[in-house]
Amino acid sequence: MEPLFNAAARCLSACEIEEKLRLTEQTAAAWRAGLLSLQSQSEPEPIGESGHPAKPVLVPPGDVPKRRFGSQTGIIALIHAITHIEFNAINLAWDAVYRFRHLPQQFYHDWVQVAAEEAYHFQLLRSRLNELGSDYGDLPAHNGLWDIATRTALDPLVRMALVPRVLEARGLDVTPGIIKRLHQAGDDNTAAVLEIILRDEIGHVAIGSRWFKYCCDQRGLDSEQTFRALISHHFIGQISGPFHYEARQKAGFTAAELQALEHMEAPTISSENFKSWDSQD
Repeated sequence: MEPLFNAAARCLSACEIEEKLRLTEQTAAAWRAGLLSLQSQSEPEPIGESGHPAKPVLVPPGDVPKRRFGSQTGIIALIHAITHIEFNAINLAWDAVYRFRHLPQQFYHDWVQVAAEEAYHFQLLRSRLNELGSDYGDLPAHNGLWDIATRTALDPLVRMALVPRVLEARGLDVTPGIIKRLHQAGDDNTAAVLEIILRDEIGHVAIGSRWFKYCCDQRGLDSEQTFRALISHHFIGQISGPFHYEARQKAGFTAAELQALEHMEAPTISSENFKSWDSQD
């Protein structure tokens, strides 16, 4: 029986879009059917670049096209930015499966599910781009989301705290407002796609919360104190609100964590690196 880790490595390293999607679907199906094992004869390779196509061209965050609601060009830029986030999220999920060993079987089940759902989101968004006469790769993008993966590659506790619970959770805060503005702009089709993504992303952040707290429990750490300490250590500047309390609570945030976020100044990564869907007016 092939190790899941080998299959995850293939998904992660695939560069062509269609191949990554095909391998993701194939691996998720094989895992659900019990055809992959958690046996491993080798340790994971050090983290490097994830597999991605030649386009989009990766540029500094400030060079990414502005995402305005007043024109179709601006809406395409918005959709493209979110599509790029979802492509990176496929890689992040597979990296979590591949990199972190000796965890309960449910951990791998959860992150295989996340990878499959992120691939579905990517396809929904790419189809919407196609309907508007564009495609993924037509605009530049930045690589901030993968940069944080490299910073958290040595410890699942840190990865679970900072990727799902900081970067992905930012999407829970801003997506409802974007959906509202898309409706106002008359783009109900894109809004409908984001409603699906928002529903699923609450579950993804909840998975991150569950495994962050599991890792804390295994080490005898207070999860709320540890979360605050990790944010203070890894982020420069203030984490900006407002925060969507209801969505974050569904995703496993405690009242104390939300209150701490409201008052916390996070003294190594700018807000451009959040998994953020903020529009720019």
